[in-house]
Amino acid sequence: MARTQQPESAPDYAGFARFYDRIMGDRTPEINRIRSYITSHRPGARSVLEFGCGTGALLAGLVESYSVTGVDRSPEMLSVAARTVPGARLLQADITAVALPYRFDVVMCMFDTLNHVVTVDGWLAVFQRAHEHLSDGGLFIFDVNTTGRLRRLWDTPPYLDEFDGNVVLMTVQPGRDTLSLWETKIFAHQVDDVYRLYHERIYELGVPLGQIRTALAGRFELLEQESLDGSPVSDESDRVFFVYRRRPVSGANRRPALPVS
Repeated sequence: MARTQQPESAPDYAGFARFYDRIMGDRTPEINRIRSYITSHRPGARSVLEFGCGTGALLAGLVESYSVTGVDRSPEMLSVAARTVPGARLLQADITAVALPYRFDVVMCMFDTLNHVVTVDGWLAVFQRAHEHLSDGGLFIFDVNTTGRLRRLWDTPPYLDEFDGNVVLMTVQPGRDTLSLWETKIFAHQVDDVYRLYHERIYELGVPLGQIRTALAGRFELLEQESLDGSPVSDESDRVFFVYRRRPVSGANRRPALPVS
């Protein structure tokens, strides 16, 4: 997996947090997909750790069945998550460097959160953190925007929508080197014809799927990979979902399993 040297960091969503769920819409399909993966490959799972949990929308759909923990770098997003899923353990931390004292049955990283980590070294660090926090045989579930999808988005017209009296304008364009830059502008209605602008510049890194598989092959077993629309998986797919199982490594599990009441 070749290194990149982009200096951009992941977004904090300071102004975007309170609009995020409304813009992203219903998470039920993703929740059902995650449940299906766990039921198929780790039916006895009791604990779930989410890297980049954001507003907690996915954890809210899992908390009735599992003990859930979420990690995110944005205090604003975590503030929303605390209200959305009060039964979750929540931690503010960078997912490339997080170190919790327990192991989990499932680690997930969804909604192209990995793409928001804008260096290959960062991706490798996330893979290492997933390995460290999983019990032997635990599942690592994640999705990515492919290089093909990100490239195609450069040529698409701006996305414009209105919600709750507010307006969102989103464009995707080439960033520096191999990055894609998502420009998101939310015009939040204040009063009469007065709007307040919230502006996020979100960089995403696309990594070829073959490099992802190679980076994970030594410590994880690939169980499933599928595209969003069910077509054959390739770098030209839109969003691709992966399910990996942590291979047993002698002496590697120094953290105890998460206590579950």
